[in-house]
Amino acid sequence: MEYKKEVKCVIWDLDNTIWDNVLTESKTIKLKTGIEDILNTLDSRGILNSISSKNNYDDAMRKLKEFSIDHYFLYPQINWNAKSASVAQIQKDLNIGIDTIVFIDDQPYEREEVKSQYPQVECIDSVDYKELLSRSRFNPKFITKDSQRRRLMYLENIKRTRLEEEYEGPKDEFLASLNMEFIISEAAEEDLQRAEELTVRTNQLNATGKTYSYKELNYFRSSPYHKLLVCELKDKYGSYGKIGLGLIHITEITWEIKLLLMSCRVISRGVGSVLLSYIMKQAKTENKKVTADFIKTDRNKMMYVTYKFSNFKEVLVLDNGYIKFENTLEKIQEFPPYIKLSIN
Repeated sequence: MEYKKEVKCVIWDLDNTIWDNVLTESKTIKLKTGIEDILNTLDSRGILNSISSKNNYDDAMRKLKEFSIDHYFLYPQINWNAKSASVAQIQKDLNIGIDTIVFIDDQPYEREEVKSQYPQVECIDSVDYKELLSRSRFNPKFITKDSQRRRLMYLENIKRTRLEEEYEGPKDEFLASLNMEFIISEAAEEDLQRAEELTVRTNQLNATGKTYSYKELNYFRSSPYHKLLVCELKDKYGSYGKIGLGLIHITEITWEIKLLLMSCRVISRGVGSVLLSYIMKQAKTENKKVTADFIKTDRNKMMYVTYKFSNFKEVLVLDNGYIKFENTLEKIQEFPPYIKLSIN
């Protein structure tokens, strides 16, 4: 099977994979040669790391802390469950595509068990761990500021989620307590690497599923007939990074939305329709209607719902999954009251 997508997460076994020997059987446990440098490099490239290991959780975490590498691993699954179940839980917690995960284990049985349940997951024998950094899937085209901070942004979000679970009032009150600021700006040249990365990595809230190159985005950024908008979300815990992108083709009578996407990391923050409402309000000030391209994929149903919820009507439906939406702007959804909107 050919694996094409860039890797978003590497899930590691521990015994005879991250370290030599078996934790429950040996007093001599040492890290595999170069493993710390590999973890650090993956992290710096924006590739997340996690664990699926059959071990006692407290003992394994104690050993990881002893080696000072515990901070690299998000949502570690250290238990006696099937490895495939652990992979599924990590995928759910990270909210990423199963086909962007790599699983590394020294045991052929464990690799086959995962592969039998999730053939989209690339399973690698741990003896080949030193080759990871040179493989194409582990080398993103661009390494942006957001990608370098990806693990830290997940950690910030874990903190937010924990506080939300503990919060006893209405959800809107909790969201208001975050002091969120949604920033919309026309893309600058320094935004283009992240913009391309967003088109490649974002699937669930991507209206067309199309990817755009740096060169293409730079053309649209400079074109008098287009607007290329980027969005950032901040709250009192820090920045979520650049999480949204909109590409609009401007004609004499219409603003045509050619691309609309939002990172899945902010779905639970109630900001999915903010950029769309902003585009609609701006078009209305110019007395123009709004149309939008939509192409059905196996993951972007949420974006379809976003358009329908915002009163877009289907004016063209093709067999290949293409839909042309239109909105006369008679009714525009207001921005959530718990978000401060800033326009740069």
